[in-house]
Amino acid sequence: MKLLKLVPDDTNIAFLKWRNIAVAISILMIIGSMALVAQRGLNFGVDFVGGQMIRTTFTQTTDAPITELREKVGALGYGDPTIQRFGEPNEVSIRMKLPDGADQDPELANTMADQITGMLRTDYPDVRIDGVDSVSGKVSEELLSKGVWSLVGAMLAITLYIWIRFEWQFGAGALFALFHDVALTFGFFALTQLEFNLNIVAALLTIIGYSLNDTIVVYDRIRENLKKYRKMDIIALLDLSVNETLARTVMTSLTMLIALIALMVWGPDVIFGFSAAMFLGVFIGTYSSVYMAAPILIWLKVGPDSFVPPETAGDKAEKIGGPEEVG
Repeated sequence: MKLLKLVPDDTNIAFLKWRNIAVAISILMIIGSMALVAQRGLNFGVDFVGGQMIRTTFTQTTDAPITELREKVGALGYGDPTIQRFGEPNEVSIRMKLPDGADQDPELANTMADQITGMLRTDYPDVRIDGVDSVSGKVSEELLSKGVWSLVGAMLAITLYIWIRFEWQFGAGALFALFHDVALTFGFFALTQLEFNLNIVAALLTIIGYSLNDTIVVYDRIRENLKKYRKMDIIALLDLSVNETLARTVMTSLTMLIALIALMVWGPDVIFGFSAAMFLGVFIGTYSSVYMAAPILIWLKVGPDSFVPPETAGDKAEKIGGPEEVG
């Protein structure tokens, strides 16, 4: 039986032919993403802005009345709630941001929770309150700062690793590709206003790891070909390296995208943002490995002779018969 090959062995696509257009589009998208974040901001969840989460189960019904709940809780005057299924279809979590002034007066948050749980018990006799979790403003600020520093630290550590493993040009290329992936993901959440919480920070760290893995595979093949083809034009060499790793890249990305589509369509609402972030991250991470990480090597003047050590007097003497014949 003949094996299925999504990418034929003789594939020879001139990816780098479109490098200037691709990089220009990516830079515009990065600028657009930063503008969206600055203008619209991110829809921070309770993890980052503080608030309360009330977990409930409707014991006598198969599906929780989410739409009706959203209207009734919103009518209490504490803002729009975030209501999601939490496990079974009859289990939901109700997330509310802290009322104004709750940092100075914690009783305001307790009053809000009492009013919401009281309304639930009055209007839905079969409701069971499984828990009320609170996150203070101080804790949420700490979580946000730690989340940001974890992203920055991961990117810098990865850059340092690639710098040591390869050369500084490769580290710069990987850092730019990672910045591209993270910036576009932030722009996506600013555009869609999906809730940005700790799950999304976990998704971003996973995207960084996936993008790095894909970039290292391409870089490793580029390094091998730099040693193997000393006289090949750098653009042709980069195209060759990308094409040689294309089958692995396509298969890995495609299998992940299929799994993530299934999670977005049939998975629980509570992980939809995580799945959407991962889906976007896998797609742009694959793209950046080809059109961000590889072309930057050209602009950093990397060539087949860039990493060849200069000849010493001993090397030259060895070529002409040994030191005793020199002079």
